[in-house]
Amino acid sequence: MVALFNLISPKIVRTPKKIKIDVKKLRLRETINNSLFLGIGKKTYFHWLKTSILALTVSLLACSGDGAGGPSNFLSLGTAGTGGIWYPLGGAMASLLSIADENRTYTAEVTGGAVENINRIRAGQIDLAFSTANTVYDAYFGSEDFDGTVPNLRVLAPLYANPTHVLVSAGSDAQRVEDFRGLRVSVGAPGSGTEQISKRILEAHGLTYQDVNVRYLTFNESASALRDRAIDAAIISVGYPAAAILEATATGGARLIPITPSRTADLMNLYPYFGPGEIPGGIYPGVDEPLATAVVLNWIVAGEELETDIVLNLLNLMANDRQALERVHDMASQIDLAFLEDAPIPVHPAVELWWSGIR
Repeated sequence: MVALFNLISPKIVRTPKKIKIDVKKLRLRETINNSLFLGIGKKTYFHWLKTSILALTVSLLACSGDGAGGPSNFLSLGTAGTGGIWYPLGGAMASLLSIADENRTYTAEVTGGAVENINRIRAGQIDLAFSTANTVYDAYFGSEDFDGTVPNLRVLAPLYANPTHVLVSAGSDAQRVEDFRGLRVSVGAPGSGTEQISKRILEAHGLTYQDVNVRYLTFNESASALRDRAIDAAIISVGYPAAAILEATATGGARLIPITPSRTADLMNLYPYFGPGEIPGGIYPGVDEPLATAVVLNWIVAGEELETDIVLNLLNLMANDRQALERVHDMASQIDLAFLEDAPIPVHPAVELWWSGIR
């Protein structure tokens, strides 16, 4: 896994030109992207709309007993809430896959995020899903967040890396995570990928949930609570720039603090899916220089039984049509299929087939 993050780091530490970001405009962009209209273009949007209506019609027929038996030609991609990156990115991906695959229609589903997505794959409720490296690893090898293991879980493709954003409220004296003892700390929504990461971050700094006053808040709830001084700190794992982080820092006066390289090294010794990275300077108010942090990679996963041609279509899309995804969010520019060689769990057999064909 060390090799993986040696590859990731140059992408994460790349410092762009300083830019002035308008939080209202970013929220507007997220809203527009959530509609899938500007992010992927009118033609793709209307195809998505048409196929979604068709999917609903056929589903209703099936429920009424008029549908034929056999495997469904309608596949679902589990993403997360509408306020983040995963849902609009997944919507664009589902639309492009529907165009590439004349035999199937794909739709993006709003879900509770990384952990829920894995559980729904195991239950057969969705076909593909976005998840974080820590969640994928824990599901496959077993952890307290899952009932047993998910042995048939397989990696299909990498996404971008999530930097860990650690924030403290305005006026707080905390300079590092070790200072969070006794403070009110938002660790993310219950059972989310961020909550899993928050546990690990605290652990690497010698803390547990018993040492802090835990608050289970979404990204936007954390930003509001920091602004209102209802919490003292928040840990958020998300791509940048994130509207919630911008709101917390620009209008709420919150500060971003680092996770030092030595603490990240401790994390990597405990959990191999972490790696070193940086939040670029100029992205958020108060962060003029790159800020050291820990990162985890996001992955697309499915059950081992997923058909080979679906996986091949997905990989070809990510290799050849990535610009369409980049129009939805800039973080898509960091997708690098070379990371497949360092997947945290076994890859799908079709990935091996695709990978052997391009080498």
